Amino acid sequence: MKHSQDYPLNARPMIGLEDEYPAGFVDPWHCHERAQFLYASAGVMSVVTPQTSFVIPPQRAVWLPANTMHEVSCRGAVSLRTLYIDPVHDNAPDSCRVLEVSDFLKALVLEVVKFPAAYDLDGREGRIAWLLLDEIRRMPGAPYHVPMPSDPRLVHACRAIIADPADRRDIDAWSVLVGMSRRTFTRTFKQELGMGFALWRQQVRLMQAVSLLASGRSITSVALDVGYESPSAFTAMFHRAFGEPPSAYVSR
Repeated sequence: MKHSQDYPLNARPMIGLEDEYPAGFVDPWHCHERAQFLYASAGVMSVVTPQTSFVIPPQRAVWLPANTMHEVSCRGAVSLRTLYIDPVHDNAPDSCRVLEVSDFLKALVLEVVKFPAAYDLDGREGRIAWLLLDEIRRMPGAPYHVPMPSDPRLVHACRAIIADPADRRDIDAWSVLVGMSRRTFTRTFKQELGMGFALWRQQVRLMQAVSLLASGRSITSVALDVGYESPSAFTAMFHRAFGEPPSAYVSR
């Protein structure tokens, strides 16, 4: 797998690569000199930074500023299109976030990843690259992330829940697992993340749910896979969180 360090920063303001990864692939903790735009044209991937965990469903992208430590894992087979952007030129989001990808932006990305490494900056290819940067700046954010704690004991619990949102262990079980009292666990969790454990886990489940729905899974299978006892309970929670039932989300 090639990374931005394989190319001099002054080579071109933007370099595009395309890769195919199998289910279960993990690219361990690393960072890049360039800002990175990771676009999943097919499949679902997870990106974790020290502060945030993201789930990127198909046809969405995650923006990572230069020198952001992160780990990437593929929940299924993933078709990935990556743009490495010189931070001198990006003028784009200054924090990690998931972005919507319009049909127009998708077309630009698929074009740029086919450019030769030494493409003509003053010709058609250069104009497309600059236009692509403008389009990235216009894209709205998408709700596919949750905050991560800094306490290593809480990190252990949170990463386990993200890996398996259907895990039904309660606070007492998680407290014992990470070697904390229930009171310390709940107090530290709220201090670090600004919300209680139950709400945070609900957000993880909803984040995973919208990702699975976007990849074409049925509402019933998604409800069970993210830890709800019935599709009706999942539908009620989804409606409270997003203001519409999952069926409306799927149709849209």
